[in-house]
Amino acid sequence: MNPVIDPRGGDVEDDASSTKRRSLLSLAGSLLAEISLPKLVLSWTMLFVVPGLLLGLAPLVASAWVSLVSRKVTSPLLGIWPALLLLAVLAIGLFGVRSLFRMAESSFWSLNSLAVEPIYVACREGLRHFVEKLLQSRLSGSQLATLRAGTAGVAGIIIFAVALAVLAACWPSSRWLGNFADLASPHDLVSVALANSIVLVAAYLAVAALVWAFADATMPQLRDFGGFPADAYADQTWRIAHLSDIHVVGERYGFRIESGRAGPRGNERLHRLLALLDVIHANNPLDTILVTGDMTDAGRSAEWSELLDALMAYPQLAERILILPGNHDLNIVDRANPARLDLPTSPNRKLRRLRFLSAVDALHGERVRLIDQTARCLAGSLSEALKPHRTEMAKFAEVGRPRLSTNLNELWAAVFPMVLPPDRDDGLGIILLDSNADTHFSFTNALGMISVEQVRGIEIAAAQYPQACWIIALHHHVIEYPKVAKVLSERIGTALVNGNWFVRRLRTLGGRAVLMHGHRHIDWIGKCAGLVIVSAPSPVMEATDGVSTYFYIHTVARTGAQFGLLTPERVVVDG
Repeated sequence: MNPVIDPRGGDVEDDASSTKRRSLLSLAGSLLAEISLPKLVLSWTMLFVVPGLLLGLAPLVASAWVSLVSRKVTSPLLGIWPALLLLAVLAIGLFGVRSLFRMAESSFWSLNSLAVEPIYVACREGLRHFVEKLLQSRLSGSQLATLRAGTAGVAGIIIFAVALAVLAACWPSSRWLGNFADLASPHDLVSVALANSIVLVAAYLAVAALVWAFADATMPQLRDFGGFPADAYADQTWRIAHLSDIHVVGERYGFRIESGRAGPRGNERLHRLLALLDVIHANNPLDTILVTGDMTDAGRSAEWSELLDALMAYPQLAERILILPGNHDLNIVDRANPARLDLPTSPNRKLRRLRFLSAVDALHGERVRLIDQTARCLAGSLSEALKPHRTEMAKFAEVGRPRLSTNLNELWAAVFPMVLPPDRDDGLGIILLDSNADTHFSFTNALGMISVEQVRGIEIAAAQYPQACWIIALHHHVIEYPKVAKVLSERIGTALVNGNWFVRRLRTLGGRAVLMHGHRHIDWIGKCAGLVIVSAPSPVMEATDGVSTYFYIHTVARTGAQFGLLTPERVVVDG
C-alpha cells in the first residue's frame, strides 16, 4: 500500500503542543482560543483567593477571640459556672488558634510558591536576558558572571519598590483588630481580609526580594566545569549511566508532546538504548543507571506499561535503575491541548503521582529508604512505607473518588527525598528529589521548586553519613546556564524557582556532592559554590528517527578526601 498520507509519519495534529514546531506565540493563541474560562476562574479562586482570605482573616479572628476572653476574665460577674464556661471557650480557642495558625501558614506558603518567588525570578531573569542580549558580543565569562550578580541586585530593588507601592495602596483598606460583630457584614469582612492578605504578602515580598537579591548577588556564579582531572588511580570509583528525558509514549508510532514530528516516533530508540547499555554492562559493569525524570511523555498508564515492559527484557539493568519524577510524568494535563486545565480537586494529578509511586516501588522500592523528619534519621524502605496504602492506592486508581484519598494526601510529600544509602561509611550515596512545582495547567507544566522538607532530608542523610559522598539527583536545572539564552522562554518557567536558595543550602556539601539533572535536554557540566552540576542530554527528544543521539556514562571517583568526576564516556545511540 502507498497511502497519500502515511499515518506512520504523523500530520499537523501531532504538532499541537510542540515547542519545536510551533512558536510560543502560536501556542498562546491556541491556549486563548481553547481555555475554559469557568474552570480558570474556579481554579484561581481555589489557588489564590481562598488562601488569601484565610491569611487575611487570621489576625481578625485571633484578635476577636483575645478580646472576648479578656472581657470575660475582667468581668465582675464571673462566677463558678461562667468561669467553667470561659475555661471551655479558652480551651476550644487555643485548639482553634493552632488550627488557624496552620491554615494561615499553609495559605502563606501556597501564595509564596505560586506568586511571590516566581515574581522575583521572572523579574531577575527578564532583566538579565534583556541586558545580555544588548551586550552578548562584548562579554567574557567573568564579565557575564558579574553582570548576572548585578542584575540580581537591581531586580531585588525593583521588586522592593513595587511591593512597597502595593503595600501603601492597600494599607488604608486593611484592618488588624476584629470582633465577632464583623460576621454581620460578610462583604466588608471579605474585602478587609483580602486587603490584609495583600499587605502581608507585599510586606514579605519587599523584604524577601532584598534578601534574595543580596544573596544571589554575593553567591558564587555558575561557571563551566573546565578540564577533567587525569584518569589516575582512585581509591574508589563508581560508574553511573546518566539518562534523562526518555519520554516513553504509549503508541507504536506516537510522537512526543514537545517535539512533535521533529522528534522520533514510538519507542524504538529506547529499545536500542537498552540493548546498547546491556552490552556495555556485560563488558564493564555499571553501578547505577540514573534516570533524572521524564520517563514518560504524559504520565499515562500505557506509557508506564511500555517502559516497564521494555525493562523486563533486561533484568540486569532493571535491578540497577533509579528513577525520579519529571514534569512530564506529573504535570501534563492533556497531551494535545496546552489550554487544558485541571481543578485542584481533580483526581488526575493524584493518579499520575500514584502511577509513578507504583512504578518506582516495582523498580527500586526495596532499595531506597525514606527520611524520618521527626527522629532526624533514615527510616525504612519505600516499599514498607507504601504497604499500608496499597489497597487504598489500587481502589483510588480504580474509581478516582476524592473521599477515598484521605490518607494519600500526605503520602507524596512523605516519600521524598528517597535515599540509596552508601554501602560503607565513606562510600557513595544517591538522593532522589521531586523538583516539580504543583500546577494544574498544561501550559505551566515545567515549573520547578524544591521544598524545605526535602532540603532538610538531604541534610539529615548527609549528617548520618558524614564521610560519604553524594549524588543529588533532581529533574530541573538548578540555575540558568552561564551562556546567553536565545529566547526569554528558555530562562523563565524552566529552572527551579528557588534554585539559588537550594544551592546556598547545599554549600556545606561542597567538595563531596555532585548534582545531576535533566529537563532542558542540554549537555553541560559546571560548578557553583563548590558543587559539580551535571546536565544530561536527552537520548530521544532532540532528533528525528534518522539522526543519532547520545548519553553519558560518568565515572565518580574518590581519592582520600578528594571527590569528583573523571572524563565521561559518551555513548552514541544510532538513528
